[in-house]
Amino acid sequence: MRLVRRSILTHHVYEYWGSGNTLEELKASMVAKSQHLWDKYEECSFKIHIDSYQGRRSSASRMQTINFLSFLGFKGPVKMSGADQEFKLFEQWAFDAMVSGAEHPLRYHFGRQLGGASREIINKYDLKKRRYINTTSMDSELALITANMALAAPGKLFYDPFVGTGSFPIACAEFGAITWGSDIDGRAARGEYNKLQGKGKSKAEMSLKGNFEQYGLLSGLGDMFTADLTNSPIRRHPIGAGGAGGRRRLFDGIICDPPYGVREGLRVLGCRDAEKRPWIVEAGKERYKEPDFVAPKKPYSFHAMLDDILAFAVETLVDRGRLSFWMPTANDQEQEIAVPTHPCLEIVSVCTQPFNKWSRRLINYRRLPDDTVNEDDLAAWKVKAERRHEGVTADELNPFRKGYFKKFVTEEETKQQPQVDGK
Repeated sequence: MRLVRRSILTHHVYEYWGSGNTLEELKASMVAKSQHLWDKYEECSFKIHIDSYQGRRSSASRMQTINFLSFLGFKGPVKMSGADQEFKLFEQWAFDAMVSGAEHPLRYHFGRQLGGASREIINKYDLKKRRYINTTSMDSELALITANMALAAPGKLFYDPFVGTGSFPIACAEFGAITWGSDIDGRAARGEYNKLQGKGKSKAEMSLKGNFEQYGLLSGLGDMFTADLTNSPIRRHPIGAGGAGGRRRLFDGIICDPPYGVREGLRVLGCRDAEKRPWIVEAGKERYKEPDFVAPKKPYSFHAMLDDILAFAVETLVDRGRLSFWMPTANDQEQEIAVPTHPCLEIVSVCTQPFNKWSRRLINYRRLPDDTVNEDDLAAWKVKAERRHEGVTADELNPFRKGYFKKFVTEEETKQQPQVDGK
């Protein structure tokens, strides 16, 4: 039951008692499979509920069906709320049952409820009720699913390198983990004063920290800082330097939703022209130490960023630690972006959320111990990753962005489109 209580997508788990195409067949199945269990619940208060999937029954019909189950011999009181035991009769109706006027379902199933999942926390963390969000805040249900698949739990350290307003750290803190985060734009975490005017809220409330305070999760907030993943200040331990079990490495899990580069081109810290170095000494002062210094940014390859996420995870995750992140891809096979791989990371699962012409994937990896990694595969991966930086413009550096604004029309489809004279 501990497992189902951690689940987000599951509703309930039931002990199976029988099935049948008719009520009489259901009774025969229950007698054969579960009659030895009935005496245990003879004196308990109970509730029987009917779940009509794709169908509908009148109240009188429901009562008639429930009364048919009197052969169970329960003598306890019926309690619609707070019953000792809850039972459910599942009815599977035909797809067009309501249109065609079907009188009976295709199949019946009966079971005893063992436990329910944590579906209520989806509403607890609903973005509509959260004090501080932005346009890229991850949906509460998806954030909780991501944290669950990354195995967030008490005693673990989790990190989000694209933290934004903190959807993922909040989800991890709900499951007991201590969370850390960073973002290239520190304003997202700090909150902006102009958003507070006229709303009657303090700056402390309208910030990432304020979100943790709203849910009583401050004990799960490690810290947040301004940083770029490609130039991260976090100490990294290359392969072979992580110690026994990778214990020198810092994190048990890394979860994130990296920028897709659609609203604006993907950027990282640095200069497009390597000869320009605005942080060097000027007029006897090191400019990067000035309080008003704004670090320069340059366009960056989307594929290179994915490789950077994998490389960072390899050098900061403990052995068997989890990396879970979302990435976009086109639905068309010709434009599909392959799932990124690394010799030190084992793909645990790939879950897809489809939209119209594109989808996004939730990819889960497990950090492998160094002694299980093939050195030749690792060398080949490094050579391949170095080629990801080719390109200058945002579209050249990000094939997904290019396809998105072209509505993922393939070259073949472009050729087939009718041409307008004079254009």
